[in-house]
Amino acid sequence: MTTYDDAIAAPRSRRKRLYRGSQRDFLIGVLFWGVVVGVGIYWCVVWWQGGADAPLRWNTTTQIFLNVGRITALQSGYLALVEVLLLARLPFVERAIGFDRLTNWHRWNGFAVLWLVLAHVVFSVWGFAREDFPPTSWTNEYWLMMTNGFYPGIIIATIGTVLVIAVALTSLAVARRKLNYEIWYAIHFTAYAGIALAWYHEIPVGNELTPNVQVVAADIWRATYAATLALLLWYRLVWPIIQNWRYRMKVTEVVEEAPGIWSVRIGGRGLERYGARAGQFFFWRFLTKGFWYTQHPFSISEAPKGNSFRITVKALGDHTAKFGRIKVGTTVFVEGPFGVFTSDTATRPKVLLIAGGIGITPVRALLEEFRGDIVTVYRALTERDLVLSGEIDELVRENGGRVEYIVGDHATPEGQRLLTPEHLREIVPDVDEREIYACGPPAMLAMIERTLHRAGLHGPHVHIENFAI
Repeated sequence: MTTYDDAIAAPRSRRKRLYRGSQRDFLIGVLFWGVVVGVGIYWCVVWWQGGADAPLRWNTTTQIFLNVGRITALQSGYLALVEVLLLARLPFVERAIGFDRLTNWHRWNGFAVLWLVLAHVVFSVWGFAREDFPPTSWTNEYWLMMTNGFYPGIIIATIGTVLVIAVALTSLAVARRKLNYEIWYAIHFTAYAGIALAWYHEIPVGNELTPNVQVVAADIWRATYAATLALLLWYRLVWPIIQNWRYRMKVTEVVEEAPGIWSVRIGGRGLERYGARAGQFFFWRFLTKGFWYTQHPFSISEAPKGNSFRITVKALGDHTAKFGRIKVGTTVFVEGPFGVFTSDTATRPKVLLIAGGIGITPVRALLEEFRGDIVTVYRALTERDLVLSGEIDELVRENGGRVEYIVGDHATPEGQRLLTPEHLREIVPDVDEREIYACGPPAMLAMIERTLHRAGLHGPHVHIENFAI
């Protein structure tokens, strides 16, 4: 079974990154986030003005509950749109920040949306229940809201809230490990429905968005939704269709590197115009039976050749186990490239590349671009897990540097010391002077990250890409 962790290849960690993109991308990113923050502040100002109940009052517990219910409504609705934009695959944002960091923000912003939505429901209903004469219970007030028709959209907003809760629950680590990736993705796709359903409740009922009182606020709310929808449709649907029509990518070769490990080469027209770099990844959808309905992120396993890309995939679940069935000539639908796990982020002449398991694929690609004093540390449980080792040895001979293969199970007594801070400094004594790149499967990468942190190796010279959605 392909789990979430099989498809998404790195845990969260403390990481920093120097921005190395173009000045244009940087300025666009600053402008984008300036607008996002500015609009968020605007909704706080609108709330403080009191809306239809202006001026804002704090004299009673009922008023306090209603005020809290209203600010949480505005911010949860707005942050839900930010949630969509964080992973709308906006290239100018992704290049400025990095896909791994956007994914991390997306996760925590999602939980913020959930708690704000729940706070809105609790405090708003509680406030209206206390305002009734005579006061009624919370449950009775909620039932009246759904049945008396006085508050439009309550029923569909309730459905939207349930969908948001379902998405949040399946984002918990324990659920991600157990869920089939395709099911997880389908559940998360319903977040769009949850946000859309909330729309029909917000303006008709929103105290700060009442069209005949807060005309400008209501129009800005509509414009914010429209802008988010436009960006989402362009970058998640229209632009990918244009790109794939332009490059016409198809599978040109499928090679079994070892049992359960395949390299797939994808060719197309003028692929050098894509601007892909070694270390980046794409979302791949193979338009053939058993593959067309899902897409997965895989990094390219060699530096782009101009007329083709290559990915190397290990059978870790239902989806990846079928890669050997992909036929030459299969049409491929691609989104990307993504990630800033690239050689142009390096600011030191010496480089340390650390890979675990199938995480060697972007490292193997980076070895084509780095020259000089480059140390590659490849961590694997067994000799069979050393993927593409022959190519790595050849690249090291051609471009300089050295490679250290660290094989063994850290759960065994003889393997407990492998890649500890002490062991790392033994094999790379000058590790403090090096730019560090690390990637690998979740458990192994978590261990590598702990090692780096315990060794005092963190900050802008440590690069860890989280291939996540």
